[in-house]
Amino acid sequence: MAKVVVSLAVLVVLGLVVAVLVSWRDRNRLSSEEDVTAVDQAGVDQHRHEAERHFASGMAARHHNPPST
Repeated sequence: MAKVVVSLAVLVVLGLVVAVLVSWRDRNRLSSEEDVTAVDQAGVDQHRHEAERHFASGMAARHHNPPST
């Protein structure tokens, strides 16, 4: 019985070690400078698109509703 418990404990520990190593490896692979630059550029592009859309919306509103004198 003791051999079964020890064998199961060893398997659990090995499984945990493998899971930690794989997650550590993936975390290091995903955190490159290119990824950070891509995220920053996506944010810049999103803000630019929103500003252009806001400007276009204002221009359309002024075109359809001319100011009264």
